[in-house]
Amino acid sequence: MTTPRVRYSPRVRYSSVERGEVGDAAADDELLVPWWSFTKTVLAASALTLVRDGALALDRPVDGEAYTLRQLLQHTAGLGDYGEVADYHTAVAHRDEPWSVNELLLRSRAAELRYPPGMGWRYSNIGYLKVRRLIEHTAQMPLEAVLDRAVFAPLRISGAKLARARADLLPVAMGEAAGYHPGWVYHGLLVGTLGEATRLLHRLLSGALLPAELMRDMRSARPVGQAIPGRPWVAPGYGLGLMVDLAGSDGPTGHTGGGPGSTIAVFRRERRGAPITVAAFAYGGDQGAVEHVAFGAG
Repeated sequence: MTTPRVRYSPRVRYSSVERGEVGDAAADDELLVPWWSFTKTVLAASALTLVRDGALALDRPVDGEAYTLRQLLQHTAGLGDYGEVADYHTAVAHRDEPWSVNELLLRSRAAELRYPPGMGWRYSNIGYLKVRRLIEHTAQMPLEAVLDRAVFAPLRISGAKLARARADLLPVAMGEAAGYHPGWVYHGLLVGTLGEATRLLHRLLSGALLPAELMRDMRSARPVGQAIPGRPWVAPGYGLGLMVDLAGSDGPTGHTGGGPGSTIAVFRRERRGAPITVAAFAYGGDQGAVEHVAFGAG
């Protein structure tokens, strides 16, 4: 059994998998956590299965809009983000019921593009809400059914679930966010164990779901900024639902996610043909702490 070579912090819980299915049976493997924006990676994979099957196209305008699916997945569509709306954060803090989608889009001025599609980069949860709706409309079934069929079953992930109500989060490690309503994550909030998150990303990036051409599309990242103080990024980039460090051929690839009460980071490094994937989780909002553990493999 292989011991993961990670920089471990007592504040950060983690799970790892190495060389396919040979990995460390970490004590935190079965910790049930919110996946936050790691959900975006799963949504992107689901959308790309529809591209694979000919039901969607990456580079055609979506539903008469100016942007394409590729631009939605890569945050280059020009859309804003509801995280910019102060009343959103106030309502979440007060444990209010989620707004309707129409109210959210109105309050966020979602119809107003911030720049022409393809001409900039701006992280957008609204963009991934539109990805979710496109997936559901194309597949003609609810998101959880699509994810089960398109991603979880092929990758042999049995326990991850889409949280819809407060009760769905009762068994989940939420820290100070007990009572949070998952409906505030409009593109969807997946919950699962750290082990499942690790295995999902490891199998996905090993090519177990998508053909080689689409995997290249998914992993092909554009630069999105400079090194970030307190975080391990050297040359941050963003692919299709994937955060990628462009500083080397074995740069970490995966996604960080955070919400009220906790943070998760799930990343894979290739390590000269011996890939290792680590999912790290901590209470609080220190993204650097969890990323340092997830990046520290090898």
